[in-house]
Amino acid sequence: MSRHVIGLERELREQGRRIVRLEGRSIGLFYAHGNWFAVRNKCPHQGAELCRGTVSGTLMMTSQHELAYVMDGRILRCPWHGFEFDLATGQSLAAPDRLRVRTYPVTVEDGRIVITV
Repeated sequence: MSRHVIGLERELREQGRRIVRLEGRSIGLFYAHGNWFAVRNKCPHQGAELCRGTVSGTLMMTSQHELAYVMDGRILRCPWHGFEFDLATGQSLAAPDRLRVRTYPVTVEDGRIVITV
């Protein structure tokens, strides 16, 4: 495993997203609601640049059979077909047993963002 310093946390936090190339892989770095996430920039469905998609929440059914907006800032939506992925786990919401995107550990060290690949 290799560690890569991406930049200063305060600058990256303001941007909210950055796509970097590490060890031949395109990886998206995201900041949302106090959390850092890093995911592979390739949708497992058909290979789209996943990290160019929108970050938001999603609608899920509650136990009372109503729709609720949940996971705000944790859902990455593929720009091609709208597949939704949990930034924290990489799991697809539509097909969690079949589709998953690779995630990478992100740490903050001395004010710098570090991704481990």
